[in-house]
Amino acid sequence: MENQTLFQAFEWYIPNDGHHWKRLSELAPALAEKGIRKIWLPPAFKATSSDDVGYGVYDLFDLGEFDQKGTVRTKYGTKDEYISLIQTLKAHAIEPLADLVLNHKAGADHTERFQVVEVDPENRTVELSEAPFEIRGWTHFSFEGRQKVYNDFEWHWYHFTGTDYDAKGQKSGIYLIQGDNKGWADDELVDNENGNYDYLMYADLDFKHPEVVQQIYDWADWFVETTGIAGFRLDAIKHIDSFFMGNFIRDMMEKHGEDFYVFGEFWNSDSQTNTDYLASIDYRFDLVDVRLHHNLFEASEQQADYDLREIFNGTLAQNHPESAVTFVDNHDTQGGQALESTVQEWFKPLAYALILLREEGLPCVFYGDYMGIEGEFAQMSFREILDKLLDIRLQLAYGEQVDYFDDANCIGWVRLGQANTATPIAVLLSNNTATYKRMFVGQEWANQTFTDYLGHIDDVVVIDEEGWGDFPVAPTSVSVWGRGE
Repeated sequence: MENQTLFQAFEWYIPNDGHHWKRLSELAPALAEKGIRKIWLPPAFKATSSDDVGYGVYDLFDLGEFDQKGTVRTKYGTKDEYISLIQTLKAHAIEPLADLVLNHKAGADHTERFQVVEVDPENRTVELSEAPFEIRGWTHFSFEGRQKVYNDFEWHWYHFTGTDYDAKGQKSGIYLIQGDNKGWADDELVDNENGNYDYLMYADLDFKHPEVVQQIYDWADWFVETTGIAGFRLDAIKHIDSFFMGNFIRDMMEKHGEDFYVFGEFWNSDSQTNTDYLASIDYRFDLVDVRLHHNLFEASEQQADYDLREIFNGTLAQNHPESAVTFVDNHDTQGGQALESTVQEWFKPLAYALILLREEGLPCVFYGDYMGIEGEFAQMSFREILDKLLDIRLQLAYGEQVDYFDDANCIGWVRLGQANTATPIAVLLSNNTATYKRMFVGQEWANQTFTDYLGHIDDVVVIDEEGWGDFPVAPTSVSVWGRGE
């Protein structure tokens, strides 16, 4: 079976020019050639402005078609361009995945009066107000610009659990909405950071409300049928009722088939919490491997002081490899963002070798690493070496994996290949000085010459009569050794 690779097709600072769907259409053939088989597209829905990356979502039924929030297009383009991109990706055997932002709504059209209590931002289970009081909140979404095309539902205060601004008192805070069957999601169904992390931002959807649940299902049916999307990336799921989310994805897969791929952003690096969440959703969808990202970040920061033998400790790749989406960086971890934890540039090639050339998890390549990032938080493009690693993954990274995690500053592994399909590769990483490691590739390769496919070392390695080779690696570098021409 061919290795699968996922591509995150955006970064936070791409230009607000409305041409991104077109750019991705042009990039599709090159990505397909490198073995990209799934692509995570940014939120396609109308948000608070044309400059919004998409997470301040306003209208899920507006994909860049209606004049709302001062724009017809989204940051990325129009509805027609989005659908054309999806068709182009499918024509190149790439499955397009939509980024779903279901936790909250932003940019309401009108204010409404309702009762709330103010809660402590550090512990949302602690009430700061002595009694409920009235605020005027931005909770009425009427979508005048869409004129009820596709759907006539309007959102009101009772469809939300909380909000963050009182227009009456002109005061920001976290306000828990009062009323029958109101309140945060059950503590067991959302992350326990800040006491109860149901609330994240804007107007927070109440997944206990039957009209909310029905509206999400109605929208999802329309969205999949309209666009032909092949799967979802779920945003901010540690803030969303896991009972709803598990059932929602179960029902989507029943309707659209088991090949409808879904993964979620559960931003918590605790291994037991991740295990518990996967169990709560019956392993219906995969999770991003946050612990691995943090390990990669720490390794890049600590340099030679980091023990590379511990790089997979506590990760989903180690504990639940079939449910792990591995990544180096993404739009949230890049410079200037709330979760900034950018892997240092010297370590990026090593980090990508760790996710692309091993058997655990579905690796995700970040647009910012592939294409580079411009502006205040500029970063070079790693496309040249990523293309090499992607070629190796697609053509050679198969078969039994044998680890040589026996040195704090130098680790390696061998992929022994599959009969009649791929020759073995030997991968070696050093976060310190130049060194070498003796690794076994198979007696059938005795006397064969191996070269560094990444071109970091010019020397060759000759496999001995017993199938072993002494494979070198340069300082703070990575090499991938395979059969020479």
